[in-house]
Amino acid sequence: MLTDDVRLRVRDICRQVCRENAVDILRGVLSSDHVHMFLSVPPKLAISDLVRKMNGRSSHKVQREFPALRRRCWGRRFWGRGYFSTTNGAISEDIVLQYLENHIADPTDASR
Repeated sequence: MLTDDVRLRVRDICRQVCRENAVDILRGVLSSDHVHMFLSVPPKLAISDLVRKMNGRSSHKVQREFPALRRRCWGRRFWGRGYFSTTNGAISEDIVLQYLENHIADPTDASR
């Protein structure tokens, strides 16, 4: 569902939520069905709260702004229920950035 204008709008909303919460986006990749983000999060902010804010706001706004999407998602969730989070203490930042670069199988399928 993350295609064209919807993908760009989700990216803008995630950037806005991060900015409001003093979170630095070091790298991000939006594929057609999921998002990868490498973030620098202040210790006072719980990752679960950040994800909840990004998912909630982006879901609400894109369904309001794209009526066809709202009809398509009616009765279902826009985002999946789960998410994965880890720290990069055990691996270097270079490895994480390399993973994100290699994650893009098709350059036309991702928005950074």
